[in-house]
Amino acid sequence: MSFMQKIFRRSPWLYRINAGSCNGCDVELATTACIPRYDVERLGCQYCGSPKHADIVLVTGPLTARVKDKVLRLWEEIPDPKVTVAVGICPISGGVFREGLPIEGALDRHLPVDVNVPGCPPRPQAIIEGIAQAIAIWSERR
Repeated sequence: MSFMQKIFRRSPWLYRINAGSCNGCDVELATTACIPRYDVERLGCQYCGSPKHADIVLVTGPLTARVKDKVLRLWEEIPDPKVTVAVGICPISGGVFREGLPIEGALDRHLPVDVNVPGCPPRPQAIIEGIAQAIAIWSERR
């Protein structure tokens, strides 16, 4: 790491993509943004509104045929080095929806996933731990 990189360290920004979820995981993600006990800002990161500003992407829900192209396009907009976190069992395996016709399968069949946070929905503590792992991976890649 160069001298300038040490001086100008920055915190990673999080971006959330809903790939067709039931919103259970999204409610738990909202907990990590609003409840001080689980606040991701204590890890030095925050949510952003644009994929172009993101460093870590959090994907919820099974990847559905309807949004697959949009999800992949959004993921491509995130600058490298990016870290992908699958939040909940649905992006990991399809969850209870895996046999459904509109389900495209596990997220890692379509893009690289660095961290899996299992659960239906995962508890806020598990999400925070997954984000901490993602921050460590992101820091290594920088």
